[in-house]
Amino acid sequence: MKNTLLYVLTVLIWGSTWIAIEFQLGDVAIEASLIYRFLIAAILILIFCRLFGLSLKFTFKQHLFIALLGILNFCLNYLMLYQAQEHLSSAMTSVVFSMLLLMNIVNTRIFFGKKITLKTYLGAAIGVAGIAVLFWPEISQQTSAQVTWSGIFYVLAGIIFASLGNMLSVRNSNHHYPVLQSSGWGMLYGTVGLTLVAFFNQVEFTISTQPSYLISLLYLSVFGTVIAFYSYFVLLKNIGPDKASYSIVLFPIVAVILSTLFEGFTWTIFTFIGFLFVATGNLLVLIPAQKVKQFFASLNPEPIVTENLCTLEDNKKIKQPS
Repeated sequence: MKNTLLYVLTVLIWGSTWIAIEFQLGDVAIEASLIYRFLIAAILILIFCRLFGLSLKFTFKQHLFIALLGILNFCLNYLMLYQAQEHLSSAMTSVVFSMLLLMNIVNTRIFFGKKITLKTYLGAAIGVAGIAVLFWPEISQQTSAQVTWSGIFYVLAGIIFASLGNMLSVRNSNHHYPVLQSSGWGMLYGTVGLTLVAFFNQVEFTISTQPSYLISLLYLSVFGTVIAFYSYFVLLKNIGPDKASYSIVLFPIVAVILSTLFEGFTWTIFTFIGFLFVATGNLLVLIPAQKVKQFFASLNPEPIVTENLCTLEDNKKIKQPS
């Protein structure tokens, strides 16, 4: 029940953060908005740990791995995703980001030696085909092709950074790093990285007083960062990256529904087919090979063999004593 609750929270919250990010774009620089978001989240976690007597002490080596996780997951990953949503709708960004599942599998093979099956390659091919179909109307038009490709590039870069961060999270869990405390430190290190990027880019630190900006900032900080990341990292620890990655398949559904309701996202035949391909490819990757074999076997059941009644009667006569 605990894992189920964490799973539902992860899907619903992360599925809704994509639309919340839209309210962060515009008046305030991306770097500044991200600094506010992760600084608030880090402070909340660290205060919580102090109040409940949770140790925040780590060795120097542990801090290095936590810092690397923070830079990948809470700095570089989100810089790319916020940039992507300046070029793509929240629905499109979330669907492309679901390909993180495939990157997680590849990196699990590289870093933890887990074998990649044939169905994984097939699922990846179907997923990539779905992305191509999804964006074909924009790519085929010269006026929007550059913007579309830029958005896809930013999402793919974010996927790479996020997946490497996921691998570090699994590695840290295997070495018994406490999830909440390491997440708090990681967000703080991510904030430091974002601050360095902001100074390098000569970003002006401003903040919008619009209610939509402030409410979305608090939602992203508390729910989208503290609660969702804690839930996901615990799932990575409890059930592993392969099963935890089911959330990556489901949260685009939430994001697309919200984008349709609040952004006026328009569905086309390309949207339906592309979304179906991406979801099918991801599910094929996640479903165990044995279940896939059982499914196809159920489509072609073996014929029921019935014995001839005459043959049975003859057998009875033969067995009767003379």
